[in-house]
Amino acid sequence: MKDTSPVTVTRTWEVALYGSYGEGRSARVLLGTRTVTLTGGRDAKGQRLPLVAQVDGEEATVERAVGLLEWAKSEGRVTLTHEERTVPTIGKARAAELHKIMGHLGLPSARHYALAAAALGEWVPLGSLAELTDREARTVWQHLCHLYPSVRALAA
Repeated sequence: MKDTSPVTVTRTWEVALYGSYGEGRSARVLLGTRTVTLTGGRDAKGQRLPLVAQVDGEEATVERAVGLLEWAKSEGRVTLTHEERTVPTIGKARAAELHKIMGHLGLPSARHYALAAAALGEWVPLGSLAELTDREARTVWQHLCHLYPSVRALAA
């Protein structure tokens, strides 16, 4: 199954660029180092986001960034220094709706976090419903509907 869940991936490499001024390995000289960052991913509909590139912290074309990476791979050194995956959360507005529905069920606010944690198999109550991913929020909703079947009428 193809994963189409929203995610942003950022990778940063340190690249060492070498050149030569003659024949043999001893003629290689370090021309410099660069920090190359590429960011891309998928949106909430599973569509690819455009790649964004930076070289040494400055905006750059993707072609330039990839060119530096390829140069360093063939004649230099490439070191992955950082990788970050970010999955969007439901945010405050959707969390507020979830709190409102749970409140209408008569659940005290402290129980909202415990119920969400139980739905996700966590043993510690969550710190914030706004930090739930869309998939986690759906799991919490299904758990809520299982425990309180009347909740569907409140959400309509």
